[in-house]
Amino acid sequence: MSHRPTIGVTTQTLQAIDGIPAGLPSSVVMNQRYYEAVAAAGAAPVLIPLLDDLDVLRATYEACAGIMLPGGVDMDPVSYGEAPHEKLGRVDPDRDRVELQLTRWAIADRKPLLGLCRGLQVINVAAGGSLWQDLEAQFDGSIRHDYFPTYGFDRAHLSHTVSVRPSTRLRALVDLDELPVNSMHHQGVKRLGDGLVASAHAADGLVEAVESANGQWMIGVQWHPEVFEADDPHTRGLFRDFVRAARQAT
Repeated sequence: MSHRPTIGVTTQTLQAIDGIPAGLPSSVVMNQRYYEAVAAAGAAPVLIPLLDDLDVLRATYEACAGIMLPGGVDMDPVSYGEAPHEKLGRVDPDRDRVELQLTRWAIADRKPLLGLCRGLQVINVAAGGSLWQDLEAQFDGSIRHDYFPTYGFDRAHLSHTVSVRPSTRLRALVDLDELPVNSMHHQGVKRLGDGLVASAHAADGLVEAVESANGQWMIGVQWHPEVFEADDPHTRGLFRDFVRAARQAT
């Protein structure tokens, strides 16, 4: 068996999720599908808890050959210098703190980094960018992007297509100019972060994918490819190349 690089996958505070009863001990959680997608691509995924101790967090980061940032609740707009919009959803400041730190370390060290949905937004904010806090309210001409399961949509529902920019890493991996995607977000990239290239857009012009301009293996996508990894070869290539880059980095 070829070497399985360790991929750190971040977590979320349980209490940041709607409907969690009061009185439960502080806990972290994450959708199992993210770990399954990374494992299927040849890696050994591990959970990264939301640690306060920076030295321990750094040691955890250094034990990982790559970092993956999964989907989740909204980012606190304080992280990019804005006041909360009335349509801001639930936030998780501890998760923001940990993921922004891990992302900034990964950018500085050129460690392979994959962001999914919220993960793209974390990459953008870590690089100095900002977000639309609610696309319907703030982004003129926005198509619908919030096909959430809470609204009755399956996570595999293909909501719209994205146009993939030629000559990008993402285009080489998915091998398609137009990619049908699921869509479970109400926020998106407002100001693109420094050193990032927009590698896919929705029909309304919203940035749907970013990557590094300097050749680092760093990709963020606004959709949820982990849902399709088992069945779609275009999606599978994204995870496999991420793991390949992590393996080469060890």
